[in-house]
Amino acid sequence: MQGFRRPAGFAAAAAIAAAATIGPIFAANVTVVVNGQVMAFDQPPVMRSSRVFVPMRAIFERLGSTVVYANGNINAQGNGRSVHLSIGSTNVMIDGQNSTMDVAPFTVAGRTEVPLRFVAQALGANVNWNANTSTVYISTSAGGNQSYTPQPASNASFHLNAVSPASGATVNTTAPALHATFSEAVNRDSLHVSIDGRDVTSAVYANANGFDVTPNFELVPGTHKVAVTGTTSAGATFSTGWSFRTSAGATPNTIMNLSPAPGAHVSGQFTLRGRTRPGSAVHIVASGAASAFGGLLQVGTGTFQTDTTADASGNFSAPISLNAVSGGQVRVIITSTAPDGASIERSVVYSS
Repeated sequence: MQGFRRPAGFAAAAAIAAAATIGPIFAANVTVVVNGQVMAFDQPPVMRSSRVFVPMRAIFERLGSTVVYANGNINAQGNGRSVHLSIGSTNVMIDGQNSTMDVAPFTVAGRTEVPLRFVAQALGANVNWNANTSTVYISTSAGGNQSYTPQPASNASFHLNAVSPASGATVNTTAPALHATFSEAVNRDSLHVSIDGRDVTSAVYANANGFDVTPNFELVPGTHKVAVTGTTSAGATFSTGWSFRTSAGATPNTIMNLSPAPGAHVSGQFTLRGRTRPGSAVHIVASGAASAFGGLLQVGTGTFQTDTTADASGNFSAPISLNAVSGGQVRVIITSTAPDGASIERSVVYSS
């Protein structure tokens, strides 16, 4: 895939680093349509972590629920459902059952903002995103026969190419680097990836043509299912995936003895050293430029990439050269893949 490298998890590192310095972006161009009616908000929708957030009370009440807010706790009742959320927490309770969100409610300009898709679906509504018009379509059973803009159709011909590990293959690693390209361009911000039902979207590196991710948890021996959903650039939805196996007795990989040490001060030019499994292929991505926050970041201008191979003792080194802003941060993603396929990824942040 042209212009696409695999720093799996670059998004996760950037999200952590940027969250403390970059506030939410008002997304005035995002339109929310509920049962055919365009919603008007006294404060425009907000984008954070590639998710649309809207004022709490407006969306809950529009979806037929009453909402009570006290001491950072949000309690909503309606349509035979109950939803409990808390400011700053990804934990949520739906109808008395514990669940998690990939993003947490927050406050901005004195208003409580909640993730639109999650809240709507928790209340039983259907949600679709049209990337061409930046419009969120929500339909509820209470909408009756009202007319509303058609939701994106499903694209049955959409498929994944160049999947790794290969479909049906057995790999000797507990944390394989997953990779796939798309049969047609997708809306990058709509992409969701899960492994065995566990959402890993926040750790995905993606562009319109494909994605990479290394799970941050170990896979037990056996068969594993990768599920990929989203919307194409043409506005059609897709749902696909593949399966592979992890062998019994798989040997994990490691990355250790990094120099400079994490958190150290570096300039725009420095040499990164470390130790991993002997003979491992090491891919390094470094960024010293401000980048968009949230999941699914795409490496591009302002980033540095290089590849090296660990020697017989597992030592590796690589010169890093980039335009680092004084007083800012340098983010580095290191991915090591051993000769037997055992993969590991590590994210490091330095000051500049």
